[in-house]
Amino acid sequence: MDIEKLFEKSPLVPAIIQEADTGEILMLAYMNEESLKKTLESGYTWFFSRSRGRLWQKGETSGNVQKVVSIHADCDCDALLVKVRQAGAACHTGSRTCFFNEVKCEKQPARGLSAKKGILKKSEE
Repeated sequence: MDIEKLFEKSPLVPAIIQEADTGEILMLAYMNEESLKKTLESGYTWFFSRSRGRLWQKGETSGNVQKVVSIHADCDCDALLVKVRQAGAACHTGSRTCFFNEVKCEKQPARGLSAKKGILKKSEE
């Protein structure tokens, strides 16, 4: 795949980082073309920090690096799924994953309804 295609819509592409062995979602970060090239060349994740306005390698200060196993673009070529082997914690807070703050839904689907083919349908009991 031509990586320039990934950056036709935006200079930054969201990258979902997933533990290759368990499927656990570890973090979400952004890549620009340069950070993706560095990731492909080095075999370790590099990102673009929107707040600092610069490239950074995951684990550059903590040592909690991410060894890349595979990278896949989505069907629209505007997001990446990066499967890694994580050394240590993925989150800057020290947590294994950045996704530890549960957001509770106030409403639950009505009893007897189930999601099927993207449409809520009444289940046949």
